[in-house]
Amino acid sequence: MKLLNTSHIKHAILLLAITIVTTLLISLPVLAAVSSTHWSYGGIENPTQWGKLSEDFALCELGRDQSPINIINTIEDSPAEIDFDYKPSPLVVVNNGHTIQVNYAQGSTVTINGKKYALLQFHFHTPSEHNINDKASPMELHLVHRNEAGQLAVVGVMLNQGIANPLIAEIWKQIPDIGATNTVSDRLINASNLLPSKKSYFSYMGSLTTPPCSEGVSWNLFLEPITVSKEQVEIFAKIYQVDARPLQPINDRTVQLHR
Repeated sequence: MKLLNTSHIKHAILLLAITIVTTLLISLPVLAAVSSTHWSYGGIENPTQWGKLSEDFALCELGRDQSPINIINTIEDSPAEIDFDYKPSPLVVVNNGHTIQVNYAQGSTVTINGKKYALLQFHFHTPSEHNINDKASPMELHLVHRNEAGQLAVVGVMLNQGIANPLIAEIWKQIPDIGATNTVSDRLINASNLLPSKKSYFSYMGSLTTPPCSEGVSWNLFLEPITVSKEQVEIFAKIYQVDARPLQPINDRTVQLHR
């Protein structure tokens, strides 16, 4: 039997490692653009140009199941089957240059129609990206989840002007400079304080609302909004005056209402 020398063994191990890493990267869903291409909500890199900025962003222009949409002509379907198991998490606030995002600790989940998804992060848009019956809200919250199969589910909550939200007040106090992260390890939050009391929701299949606009995202948008104060909207708008993608065609998709 011919023995491999040390260099052959090292080469084989390196090839195996590259194969494993490549496989893992391919299997992971895209949560944000992996490309270094810069994009924006205004100027020459605005949403109408995203698909032209990079090959990685092609779905932003060519995709047929894109988000957000105007939610109209819904079909009443099965009863609301959405169950949250959100646990406390240290407050980690990221100002990523496009929105204010809160990264969430492992262990919190939502179960939608029998499928369990882990909460990864939540972030904000102004004005709301989705419309409900042709009406927008001052802001919209997106809670981003992923299951073990790598599928994404986003829970959307409309934020209407009214009474201030205490949790959002805490988050706003900890907003760092653009490109920075502020970890408040001695302060625990619970994302369940951002959910409406009634759990009726709309569901449809769509995409990420930011480049690369990946499709196959399960969208679940609550019918009932929560409230934020005028001052809370203004604080966010001073940082990001507009960070909402325009409405996309529904095409032949069905939007279901679960009560």
